[in-house]
Amino acid sequence: MGALPVYRWRLAPDGYATRRQLRAQGLRPGGQPVAAQLERPRRRRGPLVAYLYRIDAAKPVRPMTAAKWAALAKANAARRVCPACRRDAGYVIPPTLGTCVPCAYPQPSDSPRSA
Repeated sequence: MGALPVYRWRLAPDGYATRRQLRAQGLRPGGQPVAAQLERPRRRRGPLVAYLYRIDAAKPVRPMTAAKWAALAKANAARRVCPACRRDAGYVIPPTLGTCVPCAYPQPSDSPRSA
């Protein structure tokens, strides 16, 4: 087996695309091996590499089934539930906090009033 053809950034021939470019066209690699690679040079580190697939061998993206839509909705709903208070926060809970904002930053209770 020979080595992959390597092209410089933005100089790949027509007929090749990255995964993202295939997805934008409604396609997927479909089990085909990597056909070539792009390299973008960087100053102090190794080059950035992007793998290319042949467009003519790509297959259409599989459509979402009702079960997949239901599973996705359930997973997104789970990301909105606060593990501390078990309420729906109304937004996706940030992983940096781990809880909803009211649980992460509780308001101080009313200070004792002096009479």
